[in-house]
Amino acid sequence: MRIQEVQRKTKETNVCVSVNLDGEGKATTSTKVPFLDHMLTSLATHSLIDISASVEGDLVHHCVEDLALGLGEALNKALCTREGITRFGSAAAPMDCSLAFAAVDLVKRPYGKLDLKLKGKKIEDMPTEDIVHFFESLIQTLQANIHILVLYGSNDHHKAEAATKALALALRQATTLDPRRKGVPSSKGVI
Repeated sequence: MRIQEVQRKTKETNVCVSVNLDGEGKATTSTKVPFLDHMLTSLATHSLIDISASVEGDLVHHCVEDLALGLGEALNKALCTREGITRFGSAAAPMDCSLAFAAVDLVKRPYGKLDLKLKGKKIEDMPTEDIVHFFESLIQTLQANIHILVLYGSNDHHKAEAATKALALALRQATTLDPRRKGVPSSKGVI
């Protein structure tokens, strides 16, 4: 079973995240940041990873950061040794005026390249810098190589949503078990 739960408690936040990599895309979120709930729901829906996430905290920035760190850690633990997975995934996702591309390598070497082309200071109730930081924090604890590029768009909400959906689709592909794969998907024999 590729299911994990992570609890992360600091002086600033209290986070609980659980994931099921072989789920149906169900999301249960309680972050008190509606746009973050929207992103998590979209991520679950399109990756088919069940995500349950709750956070209580002092500041929006701390809540976003620690939730992303907890989510990445839960996903990383659910992937375990990464035996049998496809490992790589890529996808393009349109959202009205916007088009985003994401590429994922679940290699256990964290690296991220983000170009979301966000112009405003906020999307709904969430600072745009925290949207970027969400992806950066997720990448670190997921220990993945992830590139997310918004190719174009005129609406920041649509750009962020397209980026989230592209990541979800790429994760869905990369986390999928390949029935032909024996062991880890690496010519080195380890990831």
